[in-house]
Amino acid sequence: MRAHEDRPRGGSGRIVAAYRVFFWLTVFLAFARNGRGQEADLLAHEWGTFTSIAGNAGTAVQWLPWAVPADLPKFVEHFQSSNFKPNLSGTIRMETPVLYFYSSREARVSAHVSFSKGLITEWYPHVTSYTPSGNAQTVAFNEREPDGSVTWDSIMLRPADESSLIHENEGSRYYAARATASTPLLVSSPAGQQQEKFLFYRGVSSESSPVIARILKNGSVHIENVTGEPLARLFLFERRGNATGFRAVSGLDERTTLEMPVLKDSGADASEPILSALMEQGLYPDEARAMLETWKDSWFEEGTRLLYIVPNSFVNRVLPLSISPAPRKIARVFIGRLELVSVRTRMAIEEALAKGDETTLARYNRFLEPMLQIILQREPDRLKAELMRRRLERPYLPVLAQAQTP
Repeated sequence: MRAHEDRPRGGSGRIVAAYRVFFWLTVFLAFARNGRGQEADLLAHEWGTFTSIAGNAGTAVQWLPWAVPADLPKFVEHFQSSNFKPNLSGTIRMETPVLYFYSSREARVSAHVSFSKGLITEWYPHVTSYTPSGNAQTVAFNEREPDGSVTWDSIMLRPADESSLIHENEGSRYYAARATASTPLLVSSPAGQQQEKFLFYRGVSSESSPVIARILKNGSVHIENVTGEPLARLFLFERRGNATGFRAVSGLDERTTLEMPVLKDSGADASEPILSALMEQGLYPDEARAMLETWKDSWFEEGTRLLYIVPNSFVNRVLPLSISPAPRKIARVFIGRLELVSVRTRMAIEEALAKGDETTLARYNRFLEPMLQIILQREPDRLKAELMRRRLERPYLPVLAQAQTP
């Protein structure tokens, strides 16, 4: 009865009701203005690499690297354990994406990223959650749902923070990514607080490569862009010992055929156009240089490869990213790396096998196993084929032993 008596009546009720509508509309607009202010003040920039190997048909093949990379600090966290990834094959190995934030004032954000037909295998700082969350000995990418993902909640951006970041004595390519003016961030988790200049992650997927590259009988390479969106920049790079060469293509729509480059250049000659390409796509100069410093020893190593700007449509489909509140601008710049078994590579590997030259074979590092498999598929010489089979049996023992170590 008392509640009924307190209810406004007649005109006064309409006035109060109108006031309430006005009040909540004012509150809503205030929050909306604040939200737009956060978005207007927040920027996000990301770079990373998609690495694949082209088989004899030109498409990316499933591959398992023999060399287990030890290029990450021990504080980086792993899916299940650091021994899980050596058993994980895929067509694309997503290497060192780093996500920078820029804000002139303190702000709290969250980020979620998933990898189509894949698994995110390493990350830092500590994530709030990841999928799949159960234990797994092997992963069938084409059968598992949902796609692998990680989520960071409650990331505090702290532009005035000048605290020192964790740094181990052992060298690592990881640290080069810190050489930017990005806003420091603090992530809180049950394991404690962790500070960094970016969000870091890696992964493996069975997605198809956005580029197909087939070696022709005359030694040239036929390249097809299957994304439906032009490739802004593409570089065909080759290194033999200290001699290097590269060819550059801009705005590749569908296909082209390139002769192998003349080996008259240096790694430095290729660095500048790659830096320019990264900045053209929206990276700041210090971000572009941080990316180059992180990967130049790998991009410019022995062998033949394509390096190209991955179209945003492919990046956003294969690696969807959501940030809340939404930044005013997000720049995502990924380099595609497609390793090629060129005529020169095949001849160099066959000659090294015949001589037992492990020094030369070691130059192909983690790509040696898939390269041997690709060459073996079309090797008519029985003796050469037998040498490859024997060599293929050898490196698995130390890799498996490391993977079984608790």
